[in-house]
Amino acid sequence: MSRASFRRLVVLAATVGVAACGADAVAPLPVQPPGATRSTPAPSAISTTPATPAPTGSPSRPPPPTGGRPVAAPLTPTTTRGTPRTTPPPAAATPACQGAVRYDLPLAETEVELLKSLCFATGAVLRIQGIGPGLVTVDRPELVSQQYEAGVVDIRFVRPGTVAVTIPKEGREHTITVVVR
Repeated sequence: MSRASFRRLVVLAATVGVAACGADAVAPLPVQPPGATRSTPAPSAISTTPATPAPTGSPSRPPPPTGGRPVAAPLTPTTTRGTPRTTPPPAAATPACQGAVRYDLPLAETEVELLKSLCFATGAVLRIQGIGPGLVTVDRPELVSQQYEAGVVDIRFVRPGTVAVTIPKEGREHTITVVVR
C-alpha cells in the first residue's frame, strides 16, 4: 500500500469515526440568528480547509469540534412567563395552608388567644385536647364531622369552606377561623 493510499485511509477512518460518534452521542447545540452575538467570528476568519482531527481526547472524552465551522455562542437568558395556574391542587400544602393533616391543640399548653386562624386541606382533623363534652362549637356543621371521646374533640373538615370554631377557656370564648381548601 502506498503512503498516499494509507493517508487517505486514515483520514477516511477518522472522518467516519467522528461522524458516526457525533451523530448518536451528542445533541446539537442551540443556534442563534446571524449577527445576534459579538462572539461570531468575521467571515474572513473562518477556515475553509478541512482539518484532520488530532488524537487529543481520551476514549471517554471526544476531541474538540473541528471542520472550520464557528462555535455557536450560548443563548442569552430571556424572561418568559409560564401560563398561570388557575386553581391550585386541592390537597397540596402551601406555606400558609397545611395539607390534610391532624393538628393537635392541647389546651393546657396552648395560648388559644394567640391562635386566630388556620388553613387546612379537606380531610384534615383539628384535635382539641383537654376539654369537656359539648363545649366546642362550629358555625357551619355541614362542613365538618365532630366527635368527642375522653376529653378530646376531633373536628374533621369534610368540605371546603370557612368554619369558625369556638372554644371556651377560662371563662372566655375564643374563636379560631379555619379555612378549608
